[in-house]
Amino acid sequence: MARNIHSFPENAPLLRAVFFLFLLFPLRPISASQHDYHRALHMSILFFEGQRSGRLPPDQRVKWRRDSALHDGATSGVDLTGGYYDAGDNVKFGFPMAFTTTMLSWSIIDFGKNMGPELKYAIKAVKWGTDYLLKATAKPGIVYVQVGDAFSDHNCWERPEDMDTLRTAYKIDVSHPGSDVAGETAAAMAAASIVFRSRDPRYSRLLLSRAIEVFEFADRHRGAYSSSLHHVVCPFYCDVNGYQDELLWGAAWLHKASRRREYREYILRNEIVLHAGDTINEFGWDNKHAGINVLISKEVLMGKADYFESFKQNADGFICSILPGISHPQVQYSPGGLIFKAGGSNMQHVTSLSFLLLAYSNYVSHANKVVPCGSRSASPNLLRQLAKHQVDYILGDNPVGMSYMVGYGARYPQRIHHRGSSLPSVQAHPAHIGCKAGSQYFLSPNPNPNVHVGAVVGGPNVTDAFPDSRPYFQESEPTTYINAPLVGLLAYFSAHY
Repeated sequence: MARNIHSFPENAPLLRAVFFLFLLFPLRPISASQHDYHRALHMSILFFEGQRSGRLPPDQRVKWRRDSALHDGATSGVDLTGGYYDAGDNVKFGFPMAFTTTMLSWSIIDFGKNMGPELKYAIKAVKWGTDYLLKATAKPGIVYVQVGDAFSDHNCWERPEDMDTLRTAYKIDVSHPGSDVAGETAAAMAAASIVFRSRDPRYSRLLLSRAIEVFEFADRHRGAYSSSLHHVVCPFYCDVNGYQDELLWGAAWLHKASRRREYREYILRNEIVLHAGDTINEFGWDNKHAGINVLISKEVLMGKADYFESFKQNADGFICSILPGISHPQVQYSPGGLIFKAGGSNMQHVTSLSFLLLAYSNYVSHANKVVPCGSRSASPNLLRQLAKHQVDYILGDNPVGMSYMVGYGARYPQRIHHRGSSLPSVQAHPAHIGCKAGSQYFLSPNPNPNVHVGAVVGGPNVTDAFPDSRPYFQESEPTTYINAPLVGLLAYFSAHY
C-alpha cells in the first residue's frame, strides 16, 4: 500500500487505529468467530512434547512418540541426548533450538501470569531446551551446535525412533568460531534463568553462570558459524544476517537477567559497531534486530534507562515498518490480512512479529504513550488488534476457513510435512521402517496417522492459498520457532478476550 494515504490530527490515535485496520481488512469475506484461546494455548505447548528427542519422561502426553536418538554425542565422547527436533525432520539444529528456548522464556516472562494451569507445561518446555543447551556447552570454549547430518537425514523419510542416518555432532570452538549461535545460546540461558529465578534458584544460577561463559566465548572469538561449518549448516540454517545482532541480543538478555553494569556498558559501547538499528522489520532465528530494540525499550518506557533512548526510537521505527498502510516494502499483507514476507515458512514471521507487536503494545500502554510514525501515531490498541488478527487468522479466520494449527477447529492441515506424524507410530507398527521404506507414506494422499496436536504449519502463500500436501514443505512443515512466540500471544488473548 502507498505510504501517504491520509493524514490525521495528532490527537486521534483511536481513529487512526480504526482506519488502518479497515485498510488491512477491507470487506473481508470471513465470518470472524470467537476463539477458544485457552484451548489453543494448551495445544501450542503440547506440540513441543511431540518434538522431543531423547528419553521421554513418564509424564509424556504425546503417546505416539517414543524414545529416540539415545546415543547422540557418543561418537564425540559427550552426552547430547535430549533437546528438540526443529521441524519435520530428525536433526537437532542448535541455532533455532536456542531461539525457540529464548522465545518460550520471553513468553513466560511477559505473559506467564496469563497461562493458568498451562504455565507448568510451558516451564517444562523451556527446561527441556535448557537441559540440552547445558549439555551442549558443558566444555569451556566449545558449543555443540548440531547433531545429525542434515543431508543424509533429508534423504530419508523415517521415524525418529528408527533413525539410522549419521548422528555426527558438530561444534564451534576457538579455531572455528560461531558468535551467532553462541550468542543466541547465551541469550536462551539468560532468559531462562529469569523464568527459574524464583522457581528453582539453583538451576537459575547455573543457567546464568553458563550464559555468561558462553557469551564471553562468543564475544572474544568472533565469527559466523555458517563460515566455520558452512558445509554442515548451509543451506539449512545459514546465518545470512551476520553474528553482530546475536552479540547484542545476548548482552541484552544478560543485562536483563543479571543487572550487571558491564552489559549495559557493552550495549551502549557496541550499539553502532554491532548495527543495532539495521534491518529492523525482521525478527526470527536469524535476525534479532527488532527484538533487541523492543526488549531494551521496556526500560526506557518505564523511565529507568534514558541512556537507551535510541533503542526506543529504533523500536518505534520497527513498529511503523510493519503497520498496514505505511509498512516497509519487504512486509506485505495477503488479501485476507496475513503478514507476509518472502521466503519459506511464513508463519515464523507472523508469530514472531506479532509477539513483538503485543509485547511493545503493553510496554507503551503502561507508559501511557503512543508510537510516533511520522505525521501519524499508532495506539497500543492498534498494535494489539493487529497482533490479534494474525492469531485469529492462524486459528481459522481466513479466506479458506482453515485453522493452521493442527487439531484446532473443524478444519486443519491433514498432511503436514513431518516424519513422525506421517508414519505409523511404533505402537501401531512395531517393525523398523527404513530410510526409503518411508517414501510410500510421504507420497500418500492419506491424512497423517498421528495428529500432531498444536503444530502450526508454514502457512498459505501471499494469495492466501494453501496446498495441504507433504511435498510442499514451505507451507506444510511445522517448526518449534513458529510455536514459541505464539505461546505468549495465546496466553495474553486467553486472559483478555
